[in-house]
Amino acid sequence: MAQLDSIVEHIESTTNQSLQPYQISSIGGGCINSAYQLKTEQQSYFIKINQPSLSHMFEAEALGLQEMAATKSVRVPEVICQGSNQQHSYLVLEYIPLRGLRGDGNITLGEQLAHMHNVKQPFFGWQMDNTIGSTPQINDQTHDWLTFWRDERLGQQLEFAAQNGYTGRLQSRGEKLIDNLDKLLENHQPQPSLLHGDLWGGNAAADDLGQPVIFDPACYYGDRETDLAMTELFGGFGRDFFAAYNSVYPVNSGYSTRKTLYNLYHILNHLNLFGGGYMGQAESMIDQLLSEI
Repeated sequence: MAQLDSIVEHIESTTNQSLQPYQISSIGGGCINSAYQLKTEQQSYFIKINQPSLSHMFEAEALGLQEMAATKSVRVPEVICQGSNQQHSYLVLEYIPLRGLRGDGNITLGEQLAHMHNVKQPFFGWQMDNTIGSTPQINDQTHDWLTFWRDERLGQQLEFAAQNGYTGRLQSRGEKLIDNLDKLLENHQPQPSLLHGDLWGGNAAADDLGQPVIFDPACYYGDRETDLAMTELFGGFGRDFFAAYNSVYPVNSGYSTRKTLYNLYHILNHLNLFGGGYMGQAESMIDQLLSEI
């Protein structure tokens, strides 16, 4: 495909290897980026492309993958190169044949994620802003978790919702929740852990040896319970995963309430990305949380 020639050249210069001859085929499944497999006689690469203006999104994803890889805990795809040209921005990763995560793989992922969450920083936030899906995710650094979650997570999503026309009860109840956030997070002082940030079942799989692989991150340093909460939001991980995690790094009391608070962020994001079908769920979660105050 002629439009990918410059990307092929970038891979060749980065790896110091010729890719000739090669084959490129489209890969389905992504809802934000176009994806391709580039296959040579010796190696395969996974290529994501999007419009040139979204180069920062791929830059942040590459940094997140590299930061998680540096923990030597959970396997993530190796970053080959990232960049942009007049036609598109792109991210090139190693190609990993993936299959469903099951059985011992779930147990291993639970243990490995707990080890990754033990990687700490003295601040909440990250080195740059990134995206959750295609939604901007602000990562200004702060030393106070309540402030970070209020201003950079829930507050941002409610603001985006208002801009998208979701006003009325969602906003009035959402504002009440934000005003009372201190009651839900009272005496909860988490350490800033390295997070995947978007850990639902579609972003975890197994390699050909059955070992866990996680990908498509939205990394930052935050309360590790936010990653755990999302594993429960759409399913796919199971009891063995959580039990294995808990055996390495036990969760704190009050998690059962906080997980609703943390998953509200993702449901609001789905509302902003995919439309009003998530409105009822968002309002129900806010009502549930307000009833806990």
